[in-house]
Amino acid sequence: MTQISLNGIVIICGNYGSGKTETAVNLAFNRKKTGLDVAIADLDLVNPYFRTREAREALRDCGINVVLPDAKYMQADLPILAREVSGAIRNPPDLLILDAGGDDVGVTVLAALGDAFAGRKITMIQVINPFRPFTDSVKGCLKIMEEIEYTSKLKITGLVSNSNLMELTSIDDIYRGYELIQEVSMQSGREFKFITADVKFLPLLDMSRFEVPVLPIQRRLLPPWKK
Repeated sequence: MTQISLNGIVIICGNYGSGKTETAVNLAFNRKKTGLDVAIADLDLVNPYFRTREAREALRDCGINVVLPDAKYMQADLPILAREVSGAIRNPPDLLILDAGGDDVGVTVLAALGDAFAGRKITMIQVINPFRPFTDSVKGCLKIMEEIEYTSKLKITGLVSNSNLMELTSIDDIYRGYELIQEVSMQSGREFKFITADVKFLPLLDMSRFEVPVLPIQRRLLPPWKK
């Protein structure tokens, strides 16, 4: 399996329900295993259910630095930025993952970090779940891309296919999602970085069908109704 080679400052964005936070968390674990110094910052100030902070103990146990707001603001849905976030951007480890909020509303916070981003190479990745209502077509994916770029004042440089129907996900779903994001990549000129697949599917996938790496996903975040 081809290794994902991301490093530097990597922003993970996408629409609501795309699975971007699960992708960000698993990417952190994946790259840490290669020996990189990894940090992940939770900038999702919109969605109260799926947040990087929910996996903070497991991340820290693995030696991954988790950048969060002060404890008194942990459950706040306000645009509160820890000073540590801009500090981490100015002095990043080998890999700094910024988990942004969903849709264009969720990435508003990125525009506020413009000064910290100035002059730095940023990899901004749009996670796409082709089974969500607004990203089930190339046109929809491109519209979400345009909205996120406009609000964040940053350009999306890479794409990830996260074909996910929760417990109903099938092997064919992963193949179909891959094909859709291939088309989005061709039409947008953005690089197709990798796809995701639940670890249970890895032995069943025909890896020869993919021209990009596969990020194994171990589910670490649960909605409240499953806790």
